[in-house]
This record gives sequence, C-alpha cells and structure tokens, in this order.
Amino acid sequence: MKEHKAGIIMNGVTGRMGTNQHLLRSIVAIIKQGGVQLSADETIMPDPILVGRDENKLRKLCELSGIKKMSTNLDEVLANDYYTIYFDAQVTGRRAEAIRKAVKAGKHIYCEKPMATDVAEAMELYNLCKEHGLKHGVVQDKLWLPGIIKIKRLIQQGFFGKILSVRGEFGYWVFEGDSIPAQRPSWNYRKEDDGGIIADMLCHWRYLLDNVFGKVKSVSCIGATHIPERVDEQGKRYACTADDAAYATFELENNIIAHFNSSWTVRVRRDDLLTLQVDGTKGSAVAGLRECYTQSYGNTPKPVWNPDIPQSINFFEGWSKIPEQENYDNAFKAQWELFLKHVVRGDDFPWDLREGAKGVQLSEKGLESWSKKCWINIPEL
Repeated sequence: MKEHKAGIIMNGVTGRMGTNQHLLRSIVAIIKQGGVQLSADETIMPDPILVGRDENKLRKLCELSGIKKMSTNLDEVLANDYYTIYFDAQVTGRRAEAIRKAVKAGKHIYCEKPMATDVAEAMELYNLCKEHGLKHGVVQDKLWLPGIIKIKRLIQQGFFGKILSVRGEFGYWVFEGDSIPAQRPSWNYRKEDDGGIIADMLCHWRYLLDNVFGKVKSVSCIGATHIPERVDEQGKRYACTADDAAYATFELENNIIAHFNSSWTVRVRRDDLLTLQVDGTKGSAVAGLRECYTQSYGNTPKPVWNPDIPQSINFFEGWSKIPEQENYDNAFKAQWELFLKHVVRGDDFPWDLREGAKGVQLSEKGLESWSKKCWINIPEL
C-alpha cells in the first residue's frame, strides 16, 4: 500500500467550528477510516499539527482528538517543510496575515469563509497563491449537505421544469447571554471585530446560488440589529454594533429570483435550521440540511381563497419525501477529501480562493445595498 503523508498546519481550530467540523468530523475521521482512498493500493493520510495562541486549549484539544502535535509558534511551524498545507479557521480579521505568511513559506492554502474582511484583500490572497504556483481552496460546505445534493439531483433530472424562484430561511434564536448562555461567540455581534450576519451568511448564499441555480447578477439587502445589547463570555454586557438579521433578494443570470432571510433572532417553526424552497413550472421541492420533499405539477392542490371558512386542504399531505438513494458523508469532510486529492494527485478543485472572494464580494454589495437602500449589480471578479 502506497501512503502519501499530508502534513497539515491547522490554525485556529480551538473554536467551535474548527474543533467539531474540521478537526473531529473531518481530519480525525479521515485518519480513523485509514486515509483518503485513491485506489486499491494508494491512500492519502493526513498528519496534522494544531496551532493556536492558547497552550491550554491546544492541550485539551489534543487530548480530545488524539492528535499528538501542537504549537503556539506559527512561524516556527511554517518553516518546517514537512507541512505542505496550511488551514485557517481563525476569526476573519486574523486570517489574511497568516495566509500571507503561509504563502511565502510555500504552503498550499485551505481556509474557512469569509476568507478576508474585504474583496480587495480576498483577491490579493488569490493572486498571491497564483503567483507562487500554490494550490488553494475555501470551505463551501453547504454544497455537500444531503438536502442540497437532493435538490441538485432533481435539477439534473428536469423535475422542476423552468425554475422560477428560490426561497431560503436560515437561522435560530441566539440567546442574549444574561440568563441563558449564548450559543454563538460575542464577536459575531461586534462590527469592530468583523462580526455581522451579512458578512457571515451572504458568502454561503453566493456559492450556493452560483453552483446550484445560476450566477448572482444583483442584490437588494436590508440588515438589522434587532438585539442592541448582549452579554459576553466573561458575563459583561456589550453593545451590539453588527447586524444580527439580513433580508436579501438576489437576481440570478437565468431570471430566477432568490430570497434569503438570515437571522439570529428568529424562533424556528420549519423543518430545519436551513430550509430551501425551489419552485418551478413542473414541480417544487423543500429541502432542509438532510431531508427533501417534493410536489409535482400533478399533485399540486387547487386552493380557493376564502378566509370565512376553515381551510379544507392539508397542504403538508401533498408532499413526498425523497428516499435515501445515496450515502452522504459529513459535508466538511467531503470537501476536505477533495482538497487533499487536489493537492496530492492534482484532481480538479473549482472551489478556490477566487470563489471565496466572490462570497466576500456579495457580502460587501449586500452592505452597500443596505446603506444606499437600492439594488446593487455584482461585477465579474
């Protein structure tokens, strides 16, 4: 058996997303399964080192994950030629400087989104990787969610006919922290720390729309800071200076209209934390993170509006659940495996830093739209 060792610097994985999705459910899971299979006698085996600023957090994470190597000295680890991949899951404001260092050290780059605080910086990082001949990618995990994969299969099968619209509902109630502890970090709600749901979520909606339904041509967005004050991790009150909700409409290149409500101030009464409804001339589908329900043209009821009598139609009964036809891996792990194949074998990997910059661009344009109270066109990058 031929084994390709992939030395990976994992910076900033002591945070919730980095620990759970990237370390435990991706890299550790890949190690436990025996690596990424390239053929019957060839594999890629990740060999990570955990890097961060807090030695105690790193030690606890090593104990939790079984990973033996850690360091608080990024520069020292970058100087080690054994490590060929640099992964960044730090807070957004620290990402660009670390990626620049990693590029100069000759490392291939893989990072969380948003990849930078503005589109100019994002494109600078993309161009740096190109100039140095390095492979690069950005996390676009929702493309590998079972619910989204099922939507893509329906499109491939022509189920929708002509797609007319896409409606997304995302979010949940994030507790303020005064009586019940918050389930998101406080920096998310401070603009000075690069927080805000527009910066966080419009990156997701960009790659989701571009890759599944059609390229985004323009955006109209309004944000809000519905909760003006919260309590941080130390129990101290702080002013919320970033948006905690966003209401955005997108025009796609093929005349599809998409609308996404994104909120950390909403209580969930729907199938999942993210639901996506796609309506077409021949049928509709509603997908959550995992499940997907469809209603064809022939099964569409014919309601008549009459508020004076009880509704006789149970609208949920006309929908059919798509059966499990494929095996679905963790979405983050699925993309990690593709990136490792890209680095080691040169497999195609279209989710590069330029695609990541497009997400940052849409967030910027969404904020501009909110500021100007108007539609904003999205130029090519």
